[in-house]
Amino acid sequence: MIRIETYPADSPLTGQSKWWGEPDMPDELDWPMVTVTDEDGETYDDPLTFVCQIRCEDLAPYDPEALLPHEGMLWFFATLDYFLGDFDTPAYPGMGEWRHEYFRVLYAPLKDNEKNSTLHTHHTTYPDGTPATMSAETITFSHCEEAGDGLRMLGAPYIEEVREAFPDSVSLLQIDECDRWNLTFHDCGMLHFLIRSDDLRHRQWDKTNCYLFSF
Repeated sequence: MIRIETYPADSPLTGQSKWWGEPDMPDELDWPMVTVTDEDGETYDDPLTFVCQIRCEDLAPYDPEALLPHEGMLWFFATLDYFLGDFDTPAYPGMGEWRHEYFRVLYAPLKDNEKNSTLHTHHTTYPDGTPATMSAETITFSHCEEAGDGLRMLGAPYIEEVREAFPDSVSLLQIDECDRWNLTFHDCGMLHFLIRSDDLRHRQWDKTNCYLFSF
């Protein structure tokens, strides 16, 4: 099981594991969008919040069973604007299991000699041209217990009700609340990216589920 800790960075961390910031992806991957309808009835595509990118080689020392790939890059996106304080956003996915349009897990099996040539930073901006992303933070990884709180990968979800709802699933990514980011899931909660063990083994990232639990 892998614990994630993050620290403010003074660079965009291009091509590295990072939390927030802007994703560095191959051109064939697009920034995922969700279609929303505002209070005036206008429909438009809104970019999902970029959560993190994980350079898979960084996981190898903490994943001896190779449950996750040990090369390439994983990217996580989710509809987090409301939970980061934008209560006026029409893109609110609700409690419980989220529809697939509200989150996305992407992966590219990059080789060492491909990283610099194929990864390009993808941008999203507000109408005035300023970045619509939070500042990138450095990620460090460490071993941890099977099921605990905090930011984590692998193992079981911390919340018992989530474990019971997804008994054959691995916690691909667990996102806890954070005062520093102003990230809250209602009264007290967590967001879970969950994938069945067999789907993880076959690298079927499109079969990932996303579940929001709050007490």
